[in-house]
Amino acid sequence: MAPIPKQQLCFIDGSFEELATELATYLNISNDITPLLEAQTGENKDKVLQKLVAASIALNSIPERDFTAAYNLLIYLVNQSPNINNFLQQICANLSKPITSSPIHGPGLALNALTAIFNLLSPDNSVRSKVFLTILRLVKSNGFYDTLRSQLKHLDSWIKEWDLDDEDARQLYGTVADVAADAGEEEYSYQYLLKALRTFDKEIDEDDAEEAQKLAIRALKIALLSNTHFDFHDLTSLSAVQALSESHPIYSELLEIFSEKELEDYNDFRDEHEGFIEKEELDNSILHRKMRLLTLPSLAAASTSTKEIEYKRIAKALQIPAEDVEMWVIDVIRAGLVEGKLSQKKQMFLVHRTTYRVFGEKQWREVATRLDTWKESLKSVKEIISHERQQAEAQKEREMHEVERKAAGASGMGAGRRPNGRDNMIEMGTD
Repeated sequence: MAPIPKQQLCFIDGSFEELATELATYLNISNDITPLLEAQTGENKDKVLQKLVAASIALNSIPERDFTAAYNLLIYLVNQSPNINNFLQQICANLSKPITSSPIHGPGLALNALTAIFNLLSPDNSVRSKVFLTILRLVKSNGFYDTLRSQLKHLDSWIKEWDLDDEDARQLYGTVADVAADAGEEEYSYQYLLKALRTFDKEIDEDDAEEAQKLAIRALKIALLSNTHFDFHDLTSLSAVQALSESHPIYSELLEIFSEKELEDYNDFRDEHEGFIEKEELDNSILHRKMRLLTLPSLAAASTSTKEIEYKRIAKALQIPAEDVEMWVIDVIRAGLVEGKLSQKKQMFLVHRTTYRVFGEKQWREVATRLDTWKESLKSVKEIISHERQQAEAQKEREMHEVERKAAGASGMGAGRRPNGRDNMIEMGTD
């Protein structure tokens, strides 16, 4: 389904009239199109195509061996018209229906035909989006997600090429999310739900409010129940999710708890909204475990000054027996939420790094304090380096002066020397 230049998939010999007659004969409508072909006008060509397309539903019941050739011929003929888009809706609708002559291979044959149509259209043809939507629905109903996965990387660029409005883009993203969810690919489904949610304006129209709420709650449920999703900022930043505070305040409260609060707050929520978790088909065992995992980073973030958390404090916050503390800390480390070292001797967890679930004024002050500390440290290092450099230069200068002094002394002593090295002899004699 990757973009392929137009008219490079179908290589069929013959004129339009010959090929149209061949297909019409196969469909038993020769008497309807022969007069139109004989007139040989551009308008009549489209009328011929209208009749062929209208009768093409019969191709769904022809022998399997003829299916691909017959549909390729139809697609080739339609592609000859400047008004090709007028015929594709009916062809796509036909290919969405059961291929009665091939219950087993029919969906694959239909997918191949739809892919041929998609690739024959120019990359910027917006009708491509309708064809792709038909492909998505066929993939969803027949479990062909693996054949689609490799093509999804092109979807964002395709949507730009097709110049789709927000509603159409949202429909595509939502359908991809459905397909991925049916295939058990929850993470892919979640990512495409986020893409769909980003198509809503900051101020959501009343007409879109219900759809926005459904998508927001669906994405929130996936994030809550995921074993790997611990950062909820990707949701809290979306206008559709923020709007839940008005339309679905209990869901909004639950999201706030998982975004920044602790296990005790979740337990209070359960008491206050008894039965809500079960009613909304959320798994309390998963949510309770996730809140335990999320509570430890909150403790670690609150202990940045000492960098140490006592085992008994962890046990109290996570509501676990003291002997289970190390097991839970290891689980939190595996989840990538904290880094540190367990000290059985001190009964302490030594924090090296933690994930900040909330980054507010307090955290900014901590950052400012650390930056000031680093600034002072760097200033001290700079002064030490500067001092050592000055000392090194002074030492070097002293050494140079010493070398020059010795050289000068040696030169003075050598001024009265005689050749042959007889420096220590006194020459005396009489005439």
